[in-house]
Amino acid sequence: SPAQKLVFNRVNGKRPQVLPQHISASEESYTLAHEENVRFVYEAWQQVEQQLDGSQRGENVCGPVQYVEKTPNPGLKNFVPIDLEEWWAQQFLAKIENCS
Repeated sequence: SPAQKLVFNRVNGKRPQVLPQHISASEESYTLAHEENVRFVYEAWQQVEQQLDGSQRGENVCGPVQYVEKTPNPGLKNFVPIDLEEWWAQQFLAKIENCS
């Protein structure tokens, strides 16, 4: 089935009727609760990073302690952590492209 078009204008101040959106099996759908959980984890992690940065500069005596492996796993040598902001931006743009 063809993708639905986004409509931003209102006729006579009334909201247009919203038709149910069909999602293919390959598309992921995110609930509001999922997005709230991601936002919560992201914001909490930002606080940890700020506290960790402050403790490394000697500002905080107590706070998070960064764990560093003494013998790193060679299988993780090329591991690159995901940039959640970039990932969300890509997901958002992909949804826009699929709807147009």
